[in-house]
Amino acid sequence: MLEKMQGIVMKTQDYGETHKIVTIFTDKAGKISAIARGAKKQKSRMAAVTQPFIYADFFIYLNSGLSTVQQGDVVNSLRHIREDIIKTAYASYIVELTDKLTDSHSADPFIFDQLFQTLNWIAEHDDASVPIMMYELKLFKKGGFAPTVDQCVNCGKQDGPFAFSIAEGGLLCTRCNQIDPNSIALPNNLARLFHIFSEVELERVGTISVKPGNKKLLRDIMDAYYDQYGGYYLKSKRFLKQLDKLK
Repeated sequence: MLEKMQGIVMKTQDYGETHKIVTIFTDKAGKISAIARGAKKQKSRMAAVTQPFIYADFFIYLNSGLSTVQQGDVVNSLRHIREDIIKTAYASYIVELTDKLTDSHSADPFIFDQLFQTLNWIAEHDDASVPIMMYELKLFKKGGFAPTVDQCVNCGKQDGPFAFSIAEGGLLCTRCNQIDPNSIALPNNLARLFHIFSEVELERVGTISVKPGNKKLLRDIMDAYYDQYGGYYLKSKRFLKQLDKLK
């Protein structure tokens, strides 16, 4: 059946001399793989609409296996991402993480919207560290391993101060933090930010101001948490760590 849907190109691979297999995250059908015939030809309209991170309207013949892209019209090229190696690295990371943590042919309009909002932020801003963490937390929830960030994971106490425990999977209050001697003490505002990041849509956030030291602490916690519970090796994550070392 021919369906019209919006989608974000996640990745492509060559198929024969002139075609491509494209993985697209769509609003109506979730993640799908489809053949784009003639997409390797430079003058083909299909070539323009099957570049990574393109946001487009697609007409697709949907199949349970390999679908077929019949037509596509670019809505937002997000070209600033492809023109900058740092932006490309961050976009590649969140797209790869989305690929790992979502099932094929399982629509999730909320995740689709938040993926586009995050990619658009990366395209338009120099610093996307906070929006990326916001999106990661929502994906962790999608993947079934989100940390508990609204209350103590052990007793349910909702008032801080809190520490974050990788081993226990979330916040620990002062009464319970002896459970994990390796828990990481959090400033009160940082514990609140964790909850906000996990629940609030990016488009509802205006200017995001977080001190550099707190950003690094959040990033370190997020990385350690994913290493403990994520379960998937990410090539793009390794490249980002190499870029951080160069900085």
